[in-house]
This record gives sequence, structure tokens and C-alpha cells, in this order.
Amino acid sequence: MASRREQVLSAVFACLQAIPLVTIRRNEALPMSVPADGLVILRDGDPGEPDVTLNPRTAYYSHRAEIEAFVTQPPGGGGEVTLDDLMGAIGTALAADTSLGGLAETLSCSAPEVSVMAIEGSANPGRAAHRQH
Repeated sequence: MASRREQVLSAVFACLQAIPLVTIRRNEALPMSVPADGLVILRDGDPGEPDVTLNPRTAYYSHRAEIEAFVTQPPGGGGEVTLDDLMGAIGTALAADTSLGGLAETLSCSAPEVSVMAIEGSANPGRAAHRQH
């Protein structure tokens, strides 16, 4: 049987797979190219140190996984709206079940970090967003 950590990360991945048309991957290298409809990569992240309660002694983790979203920037520039739409779809997919079927106490998202990224072999740079969950 998979560990609780793996069950939670698999549940987050399944939520992301509900986003239509977008390519969803887990723990892959940075992309050489971005599919036309966008790319989302879930990184397993860091469970950190546990918070411990007494009576009964229980350990709780605030696991920080990272979600990277990539879109191709059109030749005339921009791409912000496309990236914003993709981030909105990610937020909607994750908000559908913030307990992940009872596996997590509460799933929450941090604000995204947005950047422009050069993708090898592409005439146009891509736009990327990173969020921690």
C-alpha cells in the first residue's frame, strides 16, 4: 500500500488531470517545448518537519508541493491571459475537494511566482508560473 504522502500527491495529481486539454506531468524535467494548450508539472516538494500533538501523540505535516504551469507566448508578446486562465483552472480543480477525499486536513495554495522562460528551439519565450500547495 502506498504511503499517506504518496496517496496525497496522487490525489493532487488526479485533481490536476481534471483540467481539460492541458498536458499534466509529475516530477518531469523542465520542458524542451510546451504543448499548444499548456503544460502543468506537479513536483513532490518537501513535507517539512512535523507538528506534533500530544494525547494521543500525532504528527501532522504541512507538505509543500509545487505546481509549475507553462504556456507558449504568442509571437506578438503577451501570454499573460492564457497563463492566468490556466492558473484559474488549476485553482478551480484543487478547490473542488480541499480534503482530497479525507487524505488531507486542508489543501491551500500560495500566490504564484510568474516568470518568462526561454525554451530551447522555440522562437518565442514561454511564460511560467510556480505555486506551492
